[in-house]
Amino acid sequence: MAVFFYKRASEIPCDEAEAARYLGYAKTALPQGEVAALLHSCCGELHRLLAPQGVFAVFPLVHGSGGTLEFAGCTVQSADLERNLAGCSQLALFAATIGPQVDACIRRAQLESRAKAAVMQGAAAMFTENFVELLNAHIRQQAAAEGRKTHPRYSPGYGDVPLSVQRIFFSLLPCSRIGLTLMDTLIMAPEKSVTAFVGIE
Repeated sequence: MAVFFYKRASEIPCDEAEAARYLGYAKTALPQGEVAALLHSCCGELHRLLAPQGVFAVFPLVHGSGGTLEFAGCTVQSADLERNLAGCSQLALFAATIGPQVDACIRRAQLESRAKAAVMQGAAAMFTENFVELLNAHIRQQAAAEGRKTHPRYSPGYGDVPLSVQRIFFSLLPCSRIGLTLMDTLIMAPEKSVTAFVGIE
């Protein structure tokens, strides 16, 4: 059964240092002056626009031979994902987004200046990661309540897991109910969205 996960925009942490890291700054050399002011402004603007929504479901997991993983009538072949899920008997799939207004804001910034668009991208990546971590923590807590532990999340497009695996998420989860769609290019809309597997021992 799918579980929906919502947060208010104000509940998503704003970490300007982390947003700067997405722009290539080191934690020991954060932006100063005009760049710092632009980063602060962009983070504030995006924070008000967030519409964080997620959905996840947990399925029994069967490990086959040669890196084959079976769950909910689906099969994925991946040596990398098999290593990540070693020892797991359950598999959570989740999809999360911070909403379409963020994409629209980034598009508007692209018409203004490259610098602002780049900073908006960094800020949006930070907010996406912070919301996904809240959802991931919720899954960890639910597993812990059952005496289980989770493995690090793993997304399609990493290692030897192809982006085409995105289709499995959209077939098993009611992604449309959180405003998430999968285009023919296998890119999600809104763009600031994440799907991931979370193994549960």
